[in-house]
Amino acid sequence: MTIEKHSGHDLKRNIAVSILLNFVITIAEIIGGLLSGSLALLSDSLHNFSDGMSLLASYFAIKIGERKANERYTFGYKRAEILVAFMNSAVLVGVSLFLLIEAYRRFKHLEPIDGPLMLGVALIGLTANLVSVSLLHDHSHESMNVRSAYLHLMSDTLSSVAVVIGGIMIIRWNVTWVDPLVTVLIALYILREAYEILRESIEVLMEASPELDLGAIKAEIESIPGVKNAHHFHAWRIGEKEVHFECHVEVNDMPLSEAQWIIDRVEEALKKYGITHVTVQLEVNRCEGKDVICERR
Repeated sequence: MTIEKHSGHDLKRNIAVSILLNFVITIAEIIGGLLSGSLALLSDSLHNFSDGMSLLASYFAIKIGERKANERYTFGYKRAEILVAFMNSAVLVGVSLFLLIEAYRRFKHLEPIDGPLMLGVALIGLTANLVSVSLLHDHSHESMNVRSAYLHLMSDTLSSVAVVIGGIMIIRWNVTWVDPLVTVLIALYILREAYEILRESIEVLMEASPELDLGAIKAEIESIPGVKNAHHFHAWRIGEKEVHFECHVEVNDMPLSEAQWIIDRVEEALKKYGITHVTVQLEVNRCEGKDVICERR
């Protein structure tokens, strides 16, 4: 078995354990929040529930992404992980806005809170979250999908820390306004972190061009002997790490064997830009427009 297969097996196992932990924390914090009257605990339980669901979706996305390309899905299933990353981050944005509204209502009508119970449940949640974070830490840079799930867990760990601090302050000084304040801080942090993944996943789904220097690519292609012009560029990502590129290349009239040499040179030249798949359309005095981007009418 290869190292990659070992890594994939470990990832799925660690995600499964984290899913179980998150649902256990969710139940504990809902009960603790209702008994103690802590909005921060209830908000953290909602966050943990969204964590569990996001991890569950990430798990299935990984399983789907492992399927091979076929006649219907010729690019394969890697974009399933991008879809899940989009859904996870969109849910986080929604959760953040909900928490901000609930915190505002609590600020207007402060309620007594059982500090010791709030602190005890928060410590249990923090411990479980730290275990989940440690399980996914080594996998957090493997894909956008895993990164979004890891972000869920990291943000929930930080929110658990905030709830613990809030519980200590309530016990020591009976400052119940700390509870909605902690909720606001949790919500703002989640909102900021979720935005970046939401933006990147939308760019992939909308087939936005990755960060490529198209001017430099054009100059490099046109420096190949026999190439007169390179134009009508299209670049997009199938998944997080798979970049496709296509262009029209105008050449001198030449035998097919020489034309194939040019295609090979173009493919080789574009590897250093992180492009994994190149499609070149050769032509002789065909396109009127010679711009990098083709203007469709």
